[in-house]
Parts: sequence; structure tokens; C-alpha cells
Amino acid sequence: MFTGIIESIGIISDIIKDGTNIHFIIESKLTPELKVDQSLAHNGVCLTVVAIKGSNYKVTAVAETLSKTNLGDWLKGGEVNLERSLRVGDRLDGHFVQGHVDCTAICTDIKTLDGSWLFRFHFPEQFAALIIEKGSICLNGVSLTVFNVRKDEFTVTIIPYTFQHTNFHALKTDDKVNLEFDVMGKYLLRKEEVR
Repeated sequence: MFTGIIESIGIISDIIKDGTNIHFIIESKLTPELKVDQSLAHNGVCLTVVAIKGSNYKVTAVAETLSKTNLGDWLKGGEVNLERSLRVGDRLDGHFVQGHVDCTAICTDIKTLDGSWLFRFHFPEQFAALIIEKGSICLNGVSLTVFNVRKDEFTVTIIPYTFQHTNFHALKTDDKVNLEFDVMGKYLLRKEEVR
């Protein structure tokens, strides 16, 4: 479980294809504090640390993860939003994030305002019931509030701190981001479906 509050940006040092799996070597200032078998969110995707060497650690993405996320588009040198799992007793500054990405969304517009940025995203319409005006959403691991919600589009505002301390500063139109809808909304929708 995570909160959507990014701790650090990691750099992709290497990408190794292994059958249907992909191993990612990540360089991070968090590495000295990690241990093998620990879970971290990488752009919102929960991945397990499988090896540590120096300032780098290794995680593996399987076919199911690659099919639902933007990890297959990652490139060496790219930036990744990192968050370690929530500890009991920690403040919940964002919202409950599972690290289980539902789908990807496409950035369709970026507007620079005087002190903030507006990002517009298009997502698969089949998930429309899981997003509400002023509700929480997780984009590339970042907990955000949505507005101007349509059947298959929404907007978020990014403040300067978030812009500088996440990979939102590198996001361009037509880029794919990982999207996780609020878990409470998923359970409520499922309850209605099984009635």
C-alpha cells in the first residue's frame, strides 16, 4: 500500500529483456535503505526489489504488468517516480494507492499557467464510472485531484513542488502515464454490479 506522495526520482540504468519479462536496473538515492524482497512503487507500479548492487537495484516486470502499464515504453536514462510502501502509523498525505495500475492514459494537452501547470488526459471510456469530479486519482504514482471530468477525459493541476520533484517536468503530449483509480470507488462499483 502507498499514498501517492513521491519520495525520489530514480534513473533507469539498464533494461534487460528475459523472455516475456523485463528486468530494470534503477539508480536511486533510496538504494542504501532498500533490501531484497521490499516493494516500491515505480511510476505507480508496485515492483519487488530482487537484487541490490552499489547505488543500483533490480526489479522485474512480468507480461501482465507490461500489458497494463507504460513500463514497456521505458528507456535507459529515463526518470521514474519512486515511493516506498506505507508504514503503519505514517501520515496519509495523499490517498490509499495499491500500486495496481488499471490502465494507461494519454496526455493530450499541457498548459503552463502563472505558477502551475494543467495536464489533460484521455483514458479508456470503460473506466468512466471510477472517476468523479474532485476525486482522487494516481498518475505515474502521484496522488492528484481531478476536475473537468468527462466520459474519457480529465484534468489535473500540478504545483511547482510536484512539477520539480516528480517526472511530470519531463511529460509531453502523447506520452502514456500509469493510471490507478481510487480503490474505494472500485469496491463501490463492484458492490453495485453484484446486486
